[in-house]
Amino acid sequence: MAKKINRPLRSEADYDEALAEIERYFEMEPKPGTPEADRFDLLALIIEDYERKRWPIEPPSTIDAIRYSMEMGGYTQADLGRLLGSRQRASDILARKRRLTMGMAWKLHREWGIPAEALIAPQPIRGRRSAA
Repeated sequence: MAKKINRPLRSEADYDEALAEIERYFEMEPKPGTPEADRFDLLALIIEDYERKRWPIEPPSTIDAIRYSMEMGGYTQADLGRLLGSRQRASDILARKRRLTMGMAWKLHREWGIPAEALIAPQPIRGRRSAA
């Protein structure tokens, strides 16, 4: 029988052991409030922590978040233009030639439900050199 992991995972071997141990709970889910349920919760937490540190997922860029919202909501570039004030402004933003203003970010958050943190992240602008 494999040893039980009772600490944060520090290696791929620890991770593999934790995965092997948690798999047995998938076939027979433990009853809430039991030591087995506590063990399952602990394993899930340390596995999640290891995966988050080992394979972090970067948030989407502002433009990716807008494009995703357009696709999921059935919005067109014309809809974005109406929301932001002009089709040209919408085109420039999607082409990364213009940055969103806080007012635009607020409208996109309020009207289309795009998370504010995705809209206020620093955005690169094409065609301009950054000041050093």
